[in-house]
Amino acid sequence: MSTIHWTEDHTRRSARWHSESAAPLPRRTVVADDRTKADDAYRQACEGTALLWQGDFHNARQLLQAMGRRIDRKKPSPSTSLSESFHLHRRATSHRARVLGKLLVLLDDDYRLALRRAPDVRQACLEAYGPLREPIAVSLRELLGVIGAHQWRLKGVDVPALGTRIHPHYGVFAPVRAEYVDLVAHTPLSAAMRNRPAGSTAFDLGTGTGVLAAVLAHRGVQHVVATDISPRALACARENVHRLGLTGRIQVSGPGLFPEGRADLIVCNPPWLPARPTGPVEQGVYDPDSTMLHSFLAGLSAHLRPGGEGWLILSDLAEHLGLRTRRHLLDAIRAAHLRVVEKIDTKPRHPRAEDATDPLHTARSAETTSLWRLTP
Repeated sequence: MSTIHWTEDHTRRSARWHSESAAPLPRRTVVADDRTKADDAYRQACEGTALLWQGDFHNARQLLQAMGRRIDRKKPSPSTSLSESFHLHRRATSHRARVLGKLLVLLDDDYRLALRRAPDVRQACLEAYGPLREPIAVSLRELLGVIGAHQWRLKGVDVPALGTRIHPHYGVFAPVRAEYVDLVAHTPLSAAMRNRPAGSTAFDLGTGTGVLAAVLAHRGVQHVVATDISPRALACARENVHRLGLTGRIQVSGPGLFPEGRADLIVCNPPWLPARPTGPVEQGVYDPDSTMLHSFLAGLSAHLRPGGEGWLILSDLAEHLGLRTRRHLLDAIRAAHLRVVEKIDTKPRHPRAEDATDPLHTARSAETTSLWRLTP
């Protein structure tokens, strides 16, 4: 167990260190409060010193913003390729997270945040972290993410394809990009499924919030098995399935990728970028060596019924960034003894695709999201 230590009022104190992104234990921790200057906080954070905040909560947020502005003053060096731009962007993002993650707060053993003007974060922390038995120190940046996730969980995300809302949990990728949901909602089902609607079965691999499983059930698929490797995602999907009244038609199973048995349709929306995630939320976007993509392709034939199809939903952003080639994808499909029946394309509609200030704008503006219909 990692523990941070600091001195307060001439007394040596300690608390358990907690980081969802597996940030290392700070080398040194000092107390900071409303008198702490942003320049001093930024300098100490860059040197590896953590600052345990003991002042006003809103002042802590302002200090965090001020530290962020100091980071932003140092622009990344210009690059000669999109691949280099991506790696520089990831390096800058990692540096930003590392520095801002040095501003800490202390949560007591029931997640109470004992700071002036602090919100009640107990329910948000309980949802994200589970039961607690002792005080913990967390970064303010992480805590703000936990609070934000709690609000998303309460309000939900509107999914037009369902005509209702999906409620994401902390650490589970939210269905904010409608284009991949719409592809699953509107791509014609195979003849095998149309010919036996009462006995149709589909697998949704890497279900996350359960949104694609719900879309398949909404389209009339009688039995859907939704899987994921993340316990948080499984809990989230089960809650959403219950909210939607689909517990009789959607079975949430895992942790794992493929469930037992075979299906008429197997849908997979793997992480789109072959890179290492730095935290739980990024696991829905980054996947080292495209492990999930290759596992889906390798196991597809063995889990399809005769006449069945696999639907691979994948963005070509990795290709525009030089992280994966189209030939690599096609070779992987052929190596799995699969055939491409059809590729259905759509353009992203999220704001970052139109943000010219984004360092990856050239790649994002050219991005296409595709649904690949695959058969053995």
